[in-house]
Amino acid sequence: MKLPFFLASKFVAAESLDGALPIVEGIKSNGLRTTFDKLGEYVSDRSVATAAKEEYIQLIRTIDEADGRIDRNISIKASMLGQKIDEAFCIDNLHEVLTAAKETGTFVRLDMEGTDITESTLSIFERVYPDYRDNVGVVLQAYLKRTREDIDRMCELQARVRLCKGAYSEPESLAWQDMSTIRERFLEYMEVLITKGRFPGIATHDDILINATKQFVKENDIDKDRFEFQMLYGLRADTQQDIANEGYGMRVYVPYGDQWFPYYSRRLRERKENVWFILSTMFKR
Repeated sequence: MKLPFFLASKFVAAESLDGALPIVEGIKSNGLRTTFDKLGEYVSDRSVATAAKEEYIQLIRTIDEADGRIDRNISIKASMLGQKIDEAFCIDNLHEVLTAAKETGTFVRLDMEGTDITESTLSIFERVYPDYRDNVGVVLQAYLKRTREDIDRMCELQARVRLCKGAYSEPESLAWQDMSTIRERFLEYMEVLITKGRFPGIATHDDILINATKQFVKENDIDKDRFEFQMLYGLRADTQQDIANEGYGMRVYVPYGDQWFPYYSRRLRERKENVWFILSTMFKR
């Protein structure tokens, strides 16, 4: 049974690219930056992975044809390109996507998923990065205990990192479980990325982390154009606009696609804090 899209419409722009395009144009027209995020993950069929590659390339071409009305910036998942099938196959697909990105001046963020593929994702990223330094970045999750080493790893490469808390349910052996520790790690990594990294994305809806980041750059006389804040479509739109009006870069991740139900239901199941966070955030500016 196909559930009605209105259940997800607050957080997913549309089920199709055509439906999402005017929404993204509207966000950009208000002075915010945008990233397209096509929903889907963990593909196990080669033909589906090949189709995903073609859709990503078409997305890049469509954005390029928008002639500046949409930011040339997308987020993709390696698991959509066949990562769990065969890494070599995935890398071949990723090369094709990044070639199109390089030709059009598009930036591609390689998203992070569960710890079963964290090392694989970073290894794939490091394989392709030398050929596409200005066109590809990666995501690191503050709650993972391995992330401090990964931060150093990416700073050494001068790779662009999106830092987020992390939303997957992971065992205590791999991830910090209490929010106070996760916040501490996030702020530690934020400071390293802003001072030593290359244009990091500070991705959070948490006022504690937002305000601490602002305070850090103010106290250390760091230019606002050294980094950007990032948030998700449908969460705290007024705050997004306020941050942009203060002169900070503010990027909105805009998901679209008909795979919205597994994407959201899995995250709500895996990490109970997400349910409360989404409910509470709906009533914040």
